[in-house]
Amino acid sequence: MLTPRKTKYRRYHRRRNVNKDILATRNNKLHFGDMGLMILDPCELSSRQIEAARRVMARHTKRGGKIWIKVFPHKTITRKAHDVPMGSGKGSPDFFVADLRAGTVVFEIAGTDQAMIRRALELAAYKLPSRCKVVTKEI
Repeated sequence: MLTPRKTKYRRYHRRRNVNKDILATRNNKLHFGDMGLMILDPCELSSRQIEAARRVMARHTKRGGKIWIKVFPHKTITRKAHDVPMGSGKGSPDFFVADLRAGTVVFEIAGTDQAMIRRALELAAYKLPSRCKVVTKEI
């Protein structure tokens, strides 16, 4: 799973995509692959969700194509243990998420036939918490 080696702050505020109407201005086009998976709603992708989607794509393409993961989970999410009373500060870091805006391309694939790539991206979309669409490179 993807985890940063080092973070600037140990605990972050949980913004939860405050501006839902703002679209992504970066990472919103295909750069490497022939087809990609774009998220349509703002969301937080955990490292487990990214890894689950990557494994589905790799298995469906029989590891034939090249897969690019274009997002990285930098933000820590904290959790308090069960049966801990209110107060006594923020919880300890539990897992990492990538805080994404709508219109961000999350994965790109190239190297196999188009039908297999499209089906692999559709299967990966089931693993993500947001609505997704498959985008292609327009010539």
